Amino acid sequence: MDKQDMEKLYEENVKAVYKYLFCLTHSADLAEELTQETFYQAAKGLDRFRGECKISVWLCQIGKRLWYKELKRQKMDMIPLEEMTTEVQSFENIENDYLLNWEKVELFKALHNFDAASREVMYLRLTGELSFAEIGNIMGKTETWARVTFYRGKQKLVKGREEWDKN
Repeated sequence: MDKQDMEKLYEENVKAVYKYLFCLTHSADLAEELTQETFYQAAKGLDRFRGECKISVWLCQIGKRLWYKELKRQKMDMIPLEEMTTEVQSFENIENDYLLNWEKVELFKALHNFDAASREVMYLRLTGELSFAEIGNIMGKTETWARVTFYRGKQKLVKGREEWDKN
């Protein structure tokens, strides 16, 4: 593959790979870094692409492996709260941010109990804002499978929320 072909591959797939990695990492900087490394690794190993799936799926698989390597390297479970707070805010903003963050925390706690495939579909749809067709491609499934999995996950979240509100 020559330089022009690699540039075309990059242009056609960079957004999908970045969105996917952002869903996994929840960090724009890390997702950008992993996206660049994904394309570097893809360029080095393009001869190993067998064409059994779409190239975007193959690239996302490379990105996912890189993310797992990064997790192992950093032995990172979560970002400490001190690193997340970087500026002083008014009390009203802090209260609003706390409530929004609390809802996010509750959502991610609930998603943590999902099976791996359902959790990944929910992350991709909710945080990555990917279409069901894109999710299906990334997961190696159909668009319908992605829709059904998301719907079932959403129903599970709603049911959990109703039970929580009763208490």
